[in-house]
Order: sequence, then C-alpha cells, then structure tokens
Amino acid sequence: MPAALYFTESDEANELLAREPLALLIGFALDQQVTVPTAFAGPYKLKERIGGLDAAAIASLDPAMLEEVFREKPAIHRFPGSMARRIHELCAVVADEYDGRAERVWTEAHDAADLRRRIGALPGFGEMKITGLGSVLALRFDVEAAQELVPNHPCLGGIDSLEALAEYQAAKRAHKASLRAAQTA
Repeated sequence: MPAALYFTESDEANELLAREPLALLIGFALDQQVTVPTAFAGPYKLKERIGGLDAAAIASLDPAMLEEVFREKPAIHRFPGSMARRIHELCAVVADEYDGRAERVWTEAHDAADLRRRIGALPGFGEMKITGLGSVLALRFDVEAAQELVPNHPCLGGIDSLEALAEYQAAKRAHKASLRAAQTA
C-alpha cells in the first residue's frame, strides 16, 4: 500500500487517499467538472468539517445538512448540492452493501468483470471512473482483479509524485485542446 496518492498538493489529503478507502471512492465521485486536485482534496475537507469519514454516519446525515457542509467556504466542489447528494448516495451504498467498508468493493471482487460491475454500480461511476479507479487499484495497490481495467493511455494510476500529477494534468489539457480543435476543423 502506498503511503500517499499524489492527487493534490496537500500531504494530509494525499495520505488520507492512500490509507482510507472511502476517501478514495469519495475523491473519484467528486472528480467531475473540477480539477483532479480539487476533487481529491474533497475527502480531506469533508473529514475536517464533519469529524471523520464513516459511510454509515455520512449516509445518516440529513442531506440538507451535508449540502451545507459542501457549500461552506471554500466549497468542496463547484456543484455542492449535486455532489453532496452523490456522496450521500455513495455512502449509503457502501454502508448498506459493504457494511461500511469501502475496500470490500475491490477486495471481494472475484475477477475483473466482477470488479467492473461493482465499481460501475456505485452512484456516479461510469466507464471513465471504472478505468480510473481500476488503474489506481492495479498500479498503486496491486489489486489483481483491477489489472485488466488499466487503460492504454495516461491515467491516475500512473501518478506517483507531484511532478507526475503536473505532467498528467498538462497531457490531459493538451488532449482536450486537440479534441476541441478537431471538432472545429
């Protein structure tokens, strides 16, 4: 297990992502229409604001209260209402289906197909998040069932330092720019 996942500029947030499976899932759930560092700093901010990361405790919170926690300045996400609901739903699934133990999503997967199904069943996890989380599980946590989920392009699983994060973000921006240019040509 890595000591940290270098997805933010915060040592504390990076260490939390590596040691707390629910933080990793929450970070992936938040990784939508914000930068990678913003998304993956979210679990640490949430933990600081509510005093811990426990799936059952978060699922039992009043959704309006959780939304207020997300809106508190600086906001956890640029869409605090919808992301608070998404995290509430995610924590309910982890609490109900995995007894509050997020790592069971991958530790109990029988094979790559089962892992793909388990990740894809989480609220807000589509194909990109399946391969993104799969790449982190395979390349950073040596999860055997995740090996087949690693894409053949740069991915979060390949980030092993703050320098690698900067390179990943630059490559992602360049790729998006080339896609936009191709659409207008």
